[in-house]
Amino acid sequence: MTGSTKSSRTIDGNVTPWWVRYFDPSDRALAVLLLAPAAVLLAMIIVYPVCRLIYTSFFNLSLTSGLPAEFVGFENFQFMLEDPVFWQTTGNTVLITFVTVPGALVVGLALALMANLPFRRQWPVRLSLLIPWALPLSFAGLIFAWFFHSEYGVVNDVLGRFGVEPIIWFNSPQWAMAAICLTIIWKTSSFMALIILAGLQTIPRSLYEAADVDGAGRIRQFFEITLPLLKPSIVVALIFRTITALQTFDIPYMMTNGGPGTSTATLAMYIHQNTVSFLDLGYGSALAVVMFALSMCVTAVYLRMIRTKG
Repeated sequence: MTGSTKSSRTIDGNVTPWWVRYFDPSDRALAVLLLAPAAVLLAMIIVYPVCRLIYTSFFNLSLTSGLPAEFVGFENFQFMLEDPVFWQTTGNTVLITFVTVPGALVVGLALALMANLPFRRQWPVRLSLLIPWALPLSFAGLIFAWFFHSEYGVVNDVLGRFGVEPIIWFNSPQWAMAAICLTIIWKTSSFMALIILAGLQTIPRSLYEAADVDGAGRIRQFFEITLPLLKPSIVVALIFRTITALQTFDIPYMMTNGGPGTSTATLAMYIHQNTVSFLDLGYGSALAVVMFALSMCVTAVYLRMIRTKG
């Protein structure tokens, strides 16, 4: 009671009118007012669709059957556990994630270090990092589908000049997956490089100068100065790259369409097939819920790493 009385009085002891307090809110009230539009927008474009997706996953809803939606509980998820295509596409998605995320990190780190060198004109090097990132994913998939073509592709032409027999890339599950992973690494390494380059710009130059005075070489400076100070930027890049890797769709779809068979199909492609091609919204929603849960688990692990390091 005392605190509320004090907060409603001015310096000379007079009671502040309610309309003055309304137009001069406290810091907490002002923060709520400013964040309210963003919170409402996020609720409309994120919270509601996710809740609707989870709700639909408990129904048998197929637009081709002509029957009304029927509540089936966890039947879609039980069928998922017995679905071999689900396990294969999930395994392909996990494989792509485990191969392309570290690969993009290593290539992106090398590109960022190169772009951070004291060139006389750095803008052409840094501009070149934007080109792979700016290309649409489907366009990159089409380009590399031509690169890896067995008859007139650039890759087989280069291998033939070194005496290597041409490889029929898209007839073999292993070679097709390798081509997809290489394409994804090329496409996403520039994104990693841009984030890491931003982190490199924040490292004080005085630290390297002090290390030079102490006699530390370039390799020791890299492992004792550069990498430790780049950890926040690397973790942020890994969060975004891992989530997008779990949702991989465009490049495998444009390069192989999941073939041969379903050996290179991803979970996102299987969701697209069930919802768009087969119009089975119930089962497709259940698959999407699993993908959403995987993304949230990965994000939680990375955030826990950041909190532990902090």
